[in-house]
Amino acid sequence: MDDVVIGIDASTTAVKAIAFTHDGEELFQAREPYPLSNPRPGHFEQDAEDWWTALLGALKQVTEAVGASRVAAISIAHQRETFTLIDHAGKPLIPAILWLDERARPQVIRLSAELGREAIRDWSGKPPDPTPALYAVRWLAEHQPQALADAAALVDVHGFLVHRLTGRLVTSTASADPLGLLDVKNGTWHPELVAAAGLRPEQLPELVAPGAICGGLVESAARLTGLKAGTPIVAGAGDGQAMGLGMGVHGEGKSYLSLGSGVVSGCYSGKVKPSDAFRTLVSPTGLGFMLETVLRSGMQLVDWIVRTTGSPSAAALEKAAVNVAAGSEGLLVMPYWAGVMSPYWDGAARGAIVGLSLDHRPEHLFRAVLEGIAFEQAIASEAMETQAGGKPAAMIAAGGGTNSALLMRIMASVLERPLSISPVNEAAALGAAMLAASAIGWFASPETAAEAMTAPPTRHVDPVDGLVSDYRARKAIYRDLYQATRDIHTRLSNASA
Repeated sequence: MDDVVIGIDASTTAVKAIAFTHDGEELFQAREPYPLSNPRPGHFEQDAEDWWTALLGALKQVTEAVGASRVAAISIAHQRETFTLIDHAGKPLIPAILWLDERARPQVIRLSAELGREAIRDWSGKPPDPTPALYAVRWLAEHQPQALADAAALVDVHGFLVHRLTGRLVTSTASADPLGLLDVKNGTWHPELVAAAGLRPEQLPELVAPGAICGGLVESAARLTGLKAGTPIVAGAGDGQAMGLGMGVHGEGKSYLSLGSGVVSGCYSGKVKPSDAFRTLVSPTGLGFMLETVLRSGMQLVDWIVRTTGSPSAAALEKAAVNVAAGSEGLLVMPYWAGVMSPYWDGAARGAIVGLSLDHRPEHLFRAVLEGIAFEQAIASEAMETQAGGKPAAMIAAGGGTNSALLMRIMASVLERPLSISPVNEAAALGAAMLAASAIGWFASPETAAEAMTAPPTRHVDPVDGLVSDYRARKAIYRDLYQATRDIHTRLSNASA
């Protein structure tokens, strides 16, 4: 029948395999979790074999639910920057090092000095920061040189899974790009970045454009999943770019805002525009680029407040915070609990709560955190959109944060624009499915697939007139908070070290 495509989201915590129809309807979803290891402070690892086991299990469930004869193609979105080393048989040689990992902060400093901070940013599209794999690979070159020397290949999550599914050592440019080893403008491995990491060119997978067919499903994987051998495996993209595509953001005029554990926003650009205000990434459609801002600590701060204050739930705190006036009675929160990426790229930065008094209660802190996240996003969006050529006409929001009516009112008022709420729950998997649908000819292009497979937003949140001017004044104060605390956080970091 060939009337279903499967979109995979191999995230930080689980593999989700979802069967989608021609119009983007979700038929069936399977989820297989895997563990995350934190063996030392700042070290975050996984066993890549767990990715494979989870993928097989999820695919088998979907196949049993919809039938192998209906599956026309499969494509993968995945946690970005995460990588492992494999031998010639495809077996992992080391635990995978995750995007969360911070062991390579010294290598960020050294490589920035060796190559030049601006050169790294302009070549890769990413200001130096521990998140791209470039620095963790250099850490391996210094701390586990034999493992790096013995490796047949370095693979991202997409490359590892596609190699197991097809037998080909290949990955997508939109999957490899976040590693920080790519010449973002040309979509090729950058020789100076590869050498600086301590890699040999032959240790890197072949690169193809997102939406290209990487190969057919091998017999062994077909037997383990129940799928047909030869089922096309289509090159996907990193989860951030795929999520934007799944939300219908694939060209000029729209931006997306993902309110998850971290807060990610992005908009399309036809040209590479290196800047400290954002990261530049290969577009999931293969045409143009995505400009992206990241706040590492987003909605996880809500969980932190609930735990720290001993409150019964986030819902209870929000109910109380609705009655707190804008500005939280003088409280201002800088939400850098996990450091800051764009626009300061400062790993020493930490959260700050300013203006506390004996009158403040947990609901004040709750509201102040939501306001701080919104202030940070407003400043990030302004910087990104100024360099991208203007404010997009529409911003589409998704993620767990959209379930907070208070946050959405605050966010729309601080951003001074209406927000549309995406009805898509699994945007990254849907973005991957769009690439699969385009590759097998259902649609003329990924953009056409996105238009056909994305349901229009059904919820919209407008700025609250009475809040806009108040928040505009407080945003100006917030803008100075990082500079006011930067040296203190650096001194604290040095003292702790």
